[in-house]
Amino acid sequence: MTVAFRYVLFAVLSTLVNFMTQEAVLVLVPWASLALSIVAGTATGFAAKYLLDKRWIFNDGYTGGRDEARKVGLYGLFSIVTTAVFWSFELTAWAIWQTDLAKYAGGALGLAIGYAAKYALDRRFVFRAESV
Repeated sequence: MTVAFRYVLFAVLSTLVNFMTQEAVLVLVPWASLALSIVAGTATGFAAKYLLDKRWIFNDGYTGGRDEARKVGLYGLFSIVTTAVFWSFELTAWAIWQTDLAKYAGGALGLAIGYAAKYALDRRFVFRAESV
């Protein structure tokens, strides 16, 4: 299985984790806001994607506490930037069409764009090129 295939597969899996969490929040906590469901989905999607990327995309082992903190910090920073892309697409689609299908379609497009940019950033700055 190629790295590109795994990356796309893991992006899809973490997107599903994200959307399933959003839906679970709205079903289990009916008074929860859309914003709360999106934040919860983003958090679970982030955790899943980081763990999958670290191990299966970048073959990155443990390199010490300080280096691990640097990686998580940079990964998180780049995630914030790419999450802004995701949220803007998801919320714009919701604002225009106000349907779940539109919200998730906008979110999926935003995540796809964000993940493509994030791969390039992570490869260059987070996980050392020699470990890829």
